[in-house]
Amino acid sequence: MERLQVDEKVDFEVVTKEEGIIYKFLKRLLDLICSLLGLIVLSPVLLIVAILIKLESRGPVVFSQKRVGLNGNEFKMYKFRSMVVNAEKLKAKLVKQNEMSGPMFKMKDDPRVTKVGRFIRKTSIDELPQLINVLKGDMSLVGPRPSLPKEVENFESWMLDRLSVKPGLTCYWQVSGRNNIDFEDWMKLDLQYVEDRSFLLDLKLIFKTFFVLFGDKNAC
Repeated sequence: MERLQVDEKVDFEVVTKEEGIIYKFLKRLLDLICSLLGLIVLSPVLLIVAILIKLESRGPVVFSQKRVGLNGNEFKMYKFRSMVVNAEKLKAKLVKQNEMSGPMFKMKDDPRVTKVGRFIRKTSIDELPQLINVLKGDMSLVGPRPSLPKEVENFESWMLDRLSVKPGLTCYWQVSGRNNIDFEDWMKLDLQYVEDRSFLLDLKLIFKTFFVLFGDKNAC
């Protein structure tokens, strides 16, 4: 996939297409099979990571956070805790160091991240508990990354079309540079997925995501 250029003139007035019955069925079937198998096969990894997090710092191993899903409905998204327990309180002091444009907060050398947290973020292992969200149907394996409610409140109207599909574990943004892509281009990539989506594309993005597990230099 060619990365979108900032100055590229593209009409992003997305007209959401109706998902075909076959595609919808195959996508959900893939979600169920892969998330269930993933949780079973990766259970030793999940257990080891849970122990390491618990040994390094106090607090929950997995935390849940409200995110915005399909059609704007909120759900609880699960992640391995990669930060200190008072991370949200400390965030106020770091706002000026935000390295992401738009309403998102991203900081490469975030002091709130623990040692174990840096490793599981670098390998995207911190996202693995979201396989539970996929199994429950809150998320899909492939789709725009779920945003926080306060982030969605600051979206421009054209960005809201990304909520017409289920959020996912991976997407164009996840395999195309992540934190090296600014906020507006990230949203454009999500809308491009809404337009391009197909079972074959989902398989392609899942395959590409495996390389991220071996360490993504753009993760933080």
